[in-house]
Amino acid sequence: MAAFDFGEKVDPTLFERQLNAFYTIDSQRYIRQGWEMFKENIGEFLGFTLIILAVWIASSLFDGGSSLLFSAIAAALHAGYGIVAFRLASGQRFQFNDFFRGFNYFLPLFLASLASSIVVCIGFVLLLVPGIYLAIGYMFTTFFVIDYRMEFWQAMETSRAIITRQWRSFFGFALLLFALNLLGALALGVGLLVTIPVTSCAAAIAYKEIVGLYSSEW
Repeated sequence: MAAFDFGEKVDPTLFERQLNAFYTIDSQRYIRQGWEMFKENIGEFLGFTLIILAVWIASSLFDGGSSLLFSAIAAALHAGYGIVAFRLASGQRFQFNDFFRGFNYFLPLFLASLASSIVVCIGFVLLLVPGIYLAIGYMFTTFFVIDYRMEFWQAMETSRAIITRQWRSFFGFALLLFALNLLGALALGVGLLVTIPVTSCAAAIAYKEIVGLYSSEW
């Protein structure tokens, strides 16, 4: 997929099982497996996370502290965790440059990030509950883009439809991920070098367990 392709419209019948079958959320197992992924590849994950933080700092200085430049590329960078987690979960080897393959999906990831941010913000402004509901509902959006080469709006809506079936459980999962990153931030920020990749991998593992991996190459 070229970086500036809009993505594909995917046959919605592919998701009938996930939309109709009952599934359970095992938050602790997802986080534990995310930790194992991180621990077994600690050098690569730390190196990539340091690069992301360096890009964030540099872009903040460049655009006067607003970090608009970083916001434009953040979704593609964050997708790198998911791509590597998918490869590891599938028993494939990975190279460090695989972390940057999110830029192969730059436009749909950017549009999904922009659209979901706008919709969630509107939800928070109108009433707190819709904003929280949508923020959780869009948790799998990035994974649908990189796994199905899906266009951004269908990725958002497919994620929301599947997560809505077990929204309360996903809310608890999201709270755990948030709490881990909060602890990482409180540890003088250094802990984020661990918690960001661990929680990102945990979310990717949840997607794999609940939706299943469609592609074998990301």
